[in-house]
Amino acid sequence: MDTALNRRQFFGSAIAGGAATLGLASAARAQSPNNRIVVGVLGLWRGVRLARHLAEEPNCVVKYACDVDRRRAEECANAVAEVTESSPEPIQDFRRIYDDPEVDAVVMALPVHWHAPASILALQAGKHVYVEKPCCHNPHEGELLIQAARRYGKAVQMGNQRRSWPVIREAMQRLHEGEIGNVYYSRSWYADTRGSIGRGQELEPLEHIDYELWQGPAPRRQLKDNIVHYNWHWLWHWGTGESGNSAPHTIDLCRWGLDVDYPIRATSVGGRYVFDDDQETPDTQVISFDFPGGKTITWEGVSCNRLGIEGARLGAVFMGDEGSLVIDDNRGGGYAICDLEGREVEAVDGPKDDRQHLIDFLEGIRNDAPLDLNSEIEEGYKSTLLPLLGNIAHRTGRSLTCGEKGRIEGDADAEALWSREYEPGWEPEV
Repeated sequence: MDTALNRRQFFGSAIAGGAATLGLASAARAQSPNNRIVVGVLGLWRGVRLARHLAEEPNCVVKYACDVDRRRAEECANAVAEVTESSPEPIQDFRRIYDDPEVDAVVMALPVHWHAPASILALQAGKHVYVEKPCCHNPHEGELLIQAARRYGKAVQMGNQRRSWPVIREAMQRLHEGEIGNVYYSRSWYADTRGSIGRGQELEPLEHIDYELWQGPAPRRQLKDNIVHYNWHWLWHWGTGESGNSAPHTIDLCRWGLDVDYPIRATSVGGRYVFDDDQETPDTQVISFDFPGGKTITWEGVSCNRLGIEGARLGAVFMGDEGSLVIDDNRGGGYAICDLEGREVEAVDGPKDDRQHLIDFLEGIRNDAPLDLNSEIEEGYKSTLLPLLGNIAHRTGRSLTCGEKGRIEGDADAEALWSREYEPGWEPEV
C-alpha cells in the first residue's frame, strides 16, 4: 500500500471497505456463542502491554500488532504469542486494520499527534476505540472525537486506568458521600528524572520505520535521531509535554473527586530549567484551575527530580473541611483518610489493576453500551483539556479565562492554540 496516501484518499478506502461489510460483521458477532471480540493494537511501546493483557482475556483475539517500526511490530507479535495460542500479524500500516471487517475494535497507543485523528478514522470505519491518554493533541481534536463517537455510536474509552481500579472507585464514592466534608481543593503531582535529549542530528529515512506514516497529520519535518520513538513528547509539534503525558491520570482523579467538569480559569508557572537541549516543553510546571462553586485543582510536574509531594512520584490529595484523603503511588491502588491535623486515621489497601479498564471497554462493546464506560470519551476529554489549557497558559504567559465547556475567552493568541496546523489533506474531519 502506498503510505504517501493522504487522509482523504485513505478515508475513501476505509469506508468503502468497512461500511459495505459492517452489517454482515455485526450480524456474525451477534450470532457468535462466545461474543468474541477481535482487536488490532496500534503503537507498540505501551501497546505491547495492552496487547498481552487483551490476549489473556477470554473471547478476545488480538489479530494485528501494528507499528510504523517493523521491528517493534514483530517483537510485539512474539510477546503476545507467549501468552496465547495464536500470534497477531505484525504490520506497519494501520489502514489494513481499518479495512478488515473482522476487526471489532482498535486499541490506540500511538504518538499523541495521532490519537484523535486515528481514533476518528477508526470510528468512521466502524470500529470501537480504546485510546490512551491524552486523547488528543489539542482541544479542537478532542471536540471532534466526541462528535465522531456520538455520530457513529461506538464505544470510545480513554486510558486513564485508575477510573476502573475498584479501591479508587471506593475512595471516590466516600468523597462524594461526605467522608471528609465539603471537598474544596485537590492537589496532584508527577515527578521523574528524565534526561537530556541533546541536539538532534538529521537522519536519512530508516529502512525499518515508515516515517511518512509516523508523521501523518503533522506538517512534515526532517527526521532527527532524538525524536522517534519517545522524545517527541517534549516538542510541541507532536507532543504535549509532561502535563499532557502524565497529568491526565491524576488531574482526572482531582476532577472526579471534586465532582467538577470545566474550569473558569487556568494559570501556569514554570519553565525549562535543567537541560539546554532540543526540548520545548517545561521540565518544571505548576498548573492551577478554578471551578464554579469555589473549588480549585493544582498539578505539579517535575521532570528532573523524583522527590514528589508526600514522598511519592505520583498522586492526588483531597482537602475538605473535615479532613483529607490521599491517593499516591506509595499506597499502590489504595488510599488513606486523615484528620484536619494531617494524622492518618484509616488506610485502605488496593492493588493496581490496569487490566480492569480494558475489561470495562470489552464489556461496553459486548453489552452494546457505548456510553456506559468508566472513562467514556467525553469524560476522558475533560481530563485531557485541563493540562492542554495549562500548556496554552504556559505558552502565552497569561492566565486564561474560560467559558462554556472550557472555551478560552478574550485572548486571541490563546484561542489560536485551541487547534493546530495540519499537513494538507490530513485534517481530521467528522
